[in-house]
Amino acid sequence: MQEYIEFASNNPALSLAWVAIAGFLIYSFGTSAMSKVKSVNNHEATTLMNKENAIIVDVRTAEHYRKSHILNAINVPTADIEANKLTMIEKYKNTPIIVMCDTGMNSGRAANRLAKMNFTTVYNLSGGMASWQEANLPTVKK
Repeated sequence: MQEYIEFASNNPALSLAWVAIAGFLIYSFGTSAMSKVKSVNNHEATTLMNKENAIIVDVRTAEHYRKSHILNAINVPTADIEANKLTMIEKYKNTPIIVMCDTGMNSGRAANRLAKMNFTTVYNLSGGMASWQEANLPTVKK
């Protein structure tokens, strides 16, 4: 124990960095465990679409959506979700929803927002469209 105290007193910046990282990890794991939104991979997403009729909500811009999207995905940009413009998906409040973006980062925030707006079952597609295309899963253009 004495070595740790000595190390901390000799390296305060490094010690503070370790404490900050540990705090961030605890916070990160805690919030993900308490979140109503579960992350799913490509396989889990296709299973949800095929067996539970899950709806894909693509939160990318209309331009990215037109270039390539998952079949039957509904385009509701993140800005529309933040502004509560949900007329396109309002009827799916009790249907499993998989939210996706380019990489899975923006869709996580959008998915949490939908969960807070009483959408009952919301998932986030890990890796987003990049992961979907990397796995050579089907896409369509509009």
